[in-house]
Amino acid sequence: MNRKRKVILYILFAIVATIANLCTQRVVLSFNNTNLFFLFALFIGTLVGLLIKFFLDKNWIFFDSAKGFKSQGKKFGRYTAMGIFSTIIFWGTETIFWFIWQKDNIREFGALLGLSIGYIIKYKLDKRFVFEKK
Repeated sequence: MNRKRKVILYILFAIVATIANLCTQRVVLSFNNTNLFFLFALFIGTLVGLLIKFFLDKNWIFFDSAKGFKSQGKKFGRYTAMGIFSTIIFWGTETIFWFIWQKDNIREFGALLGLSIGYIIKYKLDKRFVFEKK
């Protein structure tokens, strides 16, 4: 697969994972939008987005042929570790927007901004450290 197609798919999958993340956050925050629920929504939304994005990246962009639970577990561990950097950017940006404005649409704008920056960094890290060619 050529580089341009990989980047387009990566962006598309990032959008899908972002939508899943933010929809999950909305569901959690629909119960209560206190700061505690905000933190819970961040965590659950990130987990949902992570699982979706890993599955899509692994199967359609990086064509990982590793089989077995142990091999997949190691790869998912590295994928998650690389996601720490993007998650810090994402959570930090969204949290700043939430605490300053306390409005869902502004919070989601902060999330989109943070996720966009984070996914650019994560693509480079995943390509180099997670799905590297042997």
